[in-house]
Amino acid sequence: MSTIFEKLDSIVKRNQEIESEMGKPEVAANFEQIQKLAKERAGLEDLVEIARRHQGLLTEEADLKALVSEGGDPEIVQMAREELETVESSLEVLTQELKVALLPRDPNDERDVIVEIRAGAGGQEAGLFAGDLARLYTRYAQLQHWKVEVMDSSPSDLGGYNKVVLEIQGKGAFSRMKYERGVHRVQRVPETEAQGRIHTSTATVAVLPQADEVEVKVNQDELRIDIFHAGGHGGQNVNKVATAVRIVHEPTGLVVVCQDERSQHKNKQKAMAMLRARLFEAEQERHDAEISENRRSQVGTAERSEKIRTYNYPQDRITDHRISTSFHGIPNIMDGQGLGEIISALVAWEQGMLLEEVTA
Repeated sequence: MSTIFEKLDSIVKRNQEIESEMGKPEVAANFEQIQKLAKERAGLEDLVEIARRHQGLLTEEADLKALVSEGGDPEIVQMAREELETVESSLEVLTQELKVALLPRDPNDERDVIVEIRAGAGGQEAGLFAGDLARLYTRYAQLQHWKVEVMDSSPSDLGGYNKVVLEIQGKGAFSRMKYERGVHRVQRVPETEAQGRIHTSTATVAVLPQADEVEVKVNQDELRIDIFHAGGHGGQNVNKVATAVRIVHEPTGLVVVCQDERSQHKNKQKAMAMLRARLFEAEQERHDAEISENRRSQVGTAERSEKIRTYNYPQDRITDHRISTSFHGIPNIMDGQGLGEIISALVAWEQGMLLEEVTA
């Protein structure tokens, strides 16, 4: 048991070094450096806490063993034996926690995210489903006390969306939302279907980790920025003032549009955030291409073209195809309440896969 915990010694030492560095005036004055150190320290927090708990349990175990070996009052010795069993059981649980904590971590897990939902096959019903997913993620984010904002949207005729882009800000947002990327399929009777036939439609979800200006430097000379009159929501203002922003990144051909804000400045800010996220994602994809095929097949790296989940309304069943597991209670899940259970199941499955890979 001690072997795996020995790995924590260097981590605790590194955490102390980081705190010492951050206390130096010249480091504290360097925003980029202090931000980098703070991010590294945050990534070590769980392991440092496990080290602290491990040391406490070891001390308690030694004291109880001493009580048992010394003998004395039989009642006290028996109580010590019982407590010793509890402590040893806690050490076993902590060992498993440490194994999970030592698994390779996605460096983007603590980032804010940009979620892009697009209607797929299925006409107007696909647009309505895209709207349902947007509401689902908004409600789920609110329940996590994350901040949600619409960055861009293209409403469909019946009240859904052809496309909607959400910005979600909160601790660990990417670590949970990344499991939503891929193709979502819905099977239900549309409100517009007079014959009551079950209709199948799809929506695609992209989840991009947000990148800041320090990480993704964009050369302004490589951008073409167009300002135009927004369409859709916005009232009379959209017809009087050109506030919508389109940015083309000429080296890559990437195009981002933002028109939901009444302010041209705010639309430009949001468009730049989307562009940085897309450039960051492109760099991540190049990096991921070097990772083993086994790791690329993990649930956390689902491709946008991959069908990940089916929402069967007539049978009140949502099936996640990556883990071949079904969940019931669609109204509760689509209101954000039950999505956490699905994501937690995916997290546990991925951890199990990684543990198998590490111990193989």
